[in-house]
Amino acid sequence: MKITRSFFNKTRIMGIVNTSPDSFSDGGLYSDIDSAVEHCYKISTEGAEIIDIGGESTRPGSEPITEEEEISRVVPVLEKTRNILPDTIISVDTYKAGVAERCIDAGIDIINDISSLQFDGRMGDLLKEHPEIHIIMMHIQGTPKNMQINPRYNDVVTDIIDFFEERIDYCLKKGISKERLIIDPGIGFGKKFEHNIEIIRRLAEFRVLQCPVALGASRKSFINHIYPSEPQDRLAGSLAATSFALQNNVELIRVHDVKENRQFIDTYYAIMNRQSS
Repeated sequence: MKITRSFFNKTRIMGIVNTSPDSFSDGGLYSDIDSAVEHCYKISTEGAEIIDIGGESTRPGSEPITEEEEISRVVPVLEKTRNILPDTIISVDTYKAGVAERCIDAGIDIINDISSLQFDGRMGDLLKEHPEIHIIMMHIQGTPKNMQINPRYNDVVTDIIDFFEERIDYCLKKGISKERLIIDPGIGFGKKFEHNIEIIRRLAEFRVLQCPVALGASRKSFINHIYPSEPQDRLAGSLAATSFALQNNVELIRVHDVKENRQFIDTYYAIMNRQSS
């Protein structure tokens, strides 16, 4: 399966594989190569249409790691997964151009950049040279280390749309076509509880950008504000967000619980009398 114009004619599942030891939900579970590759294969069989591999935690308050460390965590997993799953779409969650370049050489399809190509000035030029690579651009206010220190917005959805309009314009001026871009409003990245809820409630408004929309709400801490829970106990709340994504025709959901989201989406489409795959 490859990314074509028709790929996003329905909601697709991106399964999360964190190889970092300190990710907010599954830190340490897949920090060795074999367990990470095994998990990539598992979520592929469960229905993940994209596998998103990350090597650096971007949880609130997290510290960045070096390119070398991130490469050592991600590239071996990517290479082995690509050999096992040659036709699966693979994304790498990084904002560092050096990491992205190594991953592109290893055969990825998507760069998932939490900074929308802002944190590393080399990223735009790199992606200009690789027109085969799609790009998920996420909104963040601040950096992972400080993003949750009193984030402020005039109107959170309008402000994020303005941000993406500027980022899309930046890409176009760089020679990166709009057809390659996917936008992610960044649940939990520089947002208070009420901001996150407002974004999910108003997902339809992001249609004005005329790009596929990605939603990463899985196990996020806003659910803890609704019912106190550890990340691994937030499946029900995560599925509620998936429901809103489906109702608003969001093209991509980034999730930890692939099997459950696959079942949820298939059931939703069956009720709506629509094919899920």
